[in-house]
Amino acid sequence: MKRIAIVGGGISGLTVAYALLDKGQGFDVTVYEADSRPGGKIWTEKTGGFLFERGANGFLDNKRRTLELCSMLGIEPLRSNDNSKKRYIFVKGKLNPLPESPLAFIRSDILSWAGKFRILMEIIAAKGPEDETVADFITRRLGREALEKLIDPMVSGIYAGDPYRMSIKSCFARIKELEQEYGSLIRALIKISREKKRAQANDKISVAPRGTLTSFYDGAQTITDSLADKLGDQLKLGISVNGLTNDNHSYQLHTSNGTIEADIVILASPAYATAGILKDLDREIAKILLEIPYPHVSVVCFGYKKEKVGNSLNGFGFLVPHIEGRKILGTLWDSSIFPNRASEGHALLRTMVGGAQSPDIAMLDDDKIIRTVFDELRPILSLKTDPDIVKIYRWEKAIPQYLLGHDRNMKLIEERLRSYPGLYLTGNSYRGIGMNDCVESGFRLASEIINGT
Repeated sequence: MKRIAIVGGGISGLTVAYALLDKGQGFDVTVYEADSRPGGKIWTEKTGGFLFERGANGFLDNKRRTLELCSMLGIEPLRSNDNSKKRYIFVKGKLNPLPESPLAFIRSDILSWAGKFRILMEIIAAKGPEDETVADFITRRLGREALEKLIDPMVSGIYAGDPYRMSIKSCFARIKELEQEYGSLIRALIKISREKKRAQANDKISVAPRGTLTSFYDGAQTITDSLADKLGDQLKLGISVNGLTNDNHSYQLHTSNGTIEADIVILASPAYATAGILKDLDREIAKILLEIPYPHVSVVCFGYKKEKVGNSLNGFGFLVPHIEGRKILGTLWDSSIFPNRASEGHALLRTMVGGAQSPDIAMLDDDKIIRTVFDELRPILSLKTDPDIVKIYRWEKAIPQYLLGHDRNMKLIEERLRSYPGLYLTGNSYRGIGMNDCVESGFRLASEIINGT
């Protein structure tokens, strides 16, 4: 019987373990998680009539694999409310609706007329190199104003990242592919629109991530809790893996609970933790992994009685471009997105601070970070008093950043791993940070292992 050790009990490690047990035969699978709880950065807390998400709050329903996993686990996905389709950008001191159509874009105040005209010139822009920063790509194709007012806040909202350092190929692969395939994003939109009419629309011809934000009635942690329940005693909590060695027959995991032998090892831990595990086995892989930065991010939640908030909160929330000089990345109106996030007559606001461009703000002490967020939100949302409840969740190492050169580094790791049969890396440090990416890579890795044994 093949002994498989999985390091990391986040959604990536839990998914690959579940998939191996569901489809594989003759496997002895054990997951080792250093923390006292499974789930990683998927972490839901319910208190005082509010449901707080410390990290990821859901996934888009445009990828079938996550929905299939929900069905297999017997859990019911919950789509976000219709009013959550209304999203805002904070520009020029006010909330501006994100345009949902070409006509709305023309009427929008987010960009100047010069900025709008510059976007139309995209159709004649030359193709760029194989990879470049997000900022270089967008400036070349759409202009600097589009970068600063539209793309910068989007990068902050997804990655808490810096578009001047992040790789377009690794972060937004589909957009780069469209340029290479069609020569122009506008030309791609036109052709894809025609294809959609003929093909009845599907994921393969989406210009950008589509779909509805989806979670669960009791929060995102429902999916990781369900996976953990299925694994039962095969999930070992409170056991850290500190090193890895091998001989001609097996791998040895050096843990806080002694040495464990395994035929196959899957490292589903964050890149920095994986680097520590691999430092004695392969210093080159460890060095590359340590180059993946994780900026500080804090999630600051305010709970209010609705009567104390002047804004109707009819929408998803808003993002803030860096050029606005504000001290927050954006705020989600969680109680307007999903039910059960706040009791009747109450509202829940979830604000992100820090990130790659302003990491120090995330590490302010409690009083300073609360005052900072309140002072930022008060004029924007017409807050009348201090919040009724506050929760602060700090992530000293939040979201992995796919910087320029990330794809090249991933290929170097893949080449070196060929020297270690039975050793695999998975998780959001490599080829996608979202829940869908982690679930998909987990099932794909399980199939690779099953078919190769």
